[in-house]
Amino acid sequence: MHINTKDTRSIFISVMILVGIGTLMVYSSTALMSMRKYESGFHYLWNHIFTVCVGVAAMIVLAKTDYRKVRPVVYILLGISFIMLVLVFVPGIGVEANGARRWLRLWPTTFQPSEFLKIVMVIFLADYMDRNIHRMKDIRYGILIPIGVMLFFQGIIMMQPDFGAVMSLGILTVCLLILGGARLRHIGTLILLAMPVMYVVIFSSAYRMKRVMCFTDPWKDPFDCGFQLVQSFIAFGNGSFFGVGLGGSKQKLYYLPEVHTDFIFSLIGEELGLVGALVVIGLFVWLFTKGYSVACRTKDPFSYFLTLGLTMMIGVQAIINFSVSTGLMPTKGLPLPFLSYGGSAQLINLAAVGILISISIRNDKRVLENRSYSESYSLFPDHSGRQI
Repeated sequence: MHINTKDTRSIFISVMILVGIGTLMVYSSTALMSMRKYESGFHYLWNHIFTVCVGVAAMIVLAKTDYRKVRPVVYILLGISFIMLVLVFVPGIGVEANGARRWLRLWPTTFQPSEFLKIVMVIFLADYMDRNIHRMKDIRYGILIPIGVMLFFQGIIMMQPDFGAVMSLGILTVCLLILGGARLRHIGTLILLAMPVMYVVIFSSAYRMKRVMCFTDPWKDPFDCGFQLVQSFIAFGNGSFFGVGLGGSKQKLYYLPEVHTDFIFSLIGEELGLVGALVVIGLFVWLFTKGYSVACRTKDPFSYFLTLGLTMMIGVQAIINFSVSTGLMPTKGLPLPFLSYGGSAQLINLAAVGILISISIRNDKRVLENRSYSESYSLFPDHSGRQI
């Protein structure tokens, strides 16, 4: 029986390379801004490195911990998620920025509870689908109960508001339910029912409606709602094949907003060119491939769904960020995992990798134990003298 410890190493190495690239790009994109605001070009860089260190520490701890220990406390984690989501509305505890209340005040930084909810929802759905594996074809167990839980939390997040988190949570949940065995016609009906709701949500807000309309033709209003997307296109155009060189970006000089968070991929395209952008995409594809490989080697439904869920959690965010940066989706504030500046997402994504590594390690150990047992058992001959 094949023991594939390469998956564990590949996941760890690919993530560390992405984190390293992200740290370089965060410094490149924030040095001037940091100097002007804090009289030090390293302010954002040190904050980012602090978050990375905490995230890597969490990843190592979770990698060494049996991932199955989280299963009995999943409902406690859902309760904690609910409390944190509500606390963002409490003055003095929640932090408001740009008209949104999405963060909790934690020294020395802030924390976004919706990021924590994503990983908790993956654990919950993995546990739920394992317990109801033979009832997922039923509309009650396959759709109504899990979607009801999702909608409950989405409602709270929309009050913050954070449409990006709502969208990514919805995509993640639906994809997991499909993999869990829910009937496709039930999923299709759910999507059809959700479309008019999405229409109302988008077009009832002048801000969201403006973003969608500018997405279709950003050059129609290149100095207002189409500004970010147009500047992102210019960044990729400047980069051409090999880029303008690390630190040589012009778009980061206050042309491209949120260049260190939501549009860091555009900066990579400008400074490292098409080659650098393809390397980043390749690392994510490699990571997803290895996550899927680990899932295929698991021996129980909970481990299988948990592995796929965590892999998709990272994948959905990456695909949305790539799509937004390249104009394939309307502008939406979602960071690029492992690369963007931002503590909450960085910490949660690294924690998710820790759980993935824990699953991979313990799956390999179980395979080794089973193989050792089979080999020791075969040492005993039967009455005919053959090895069994």
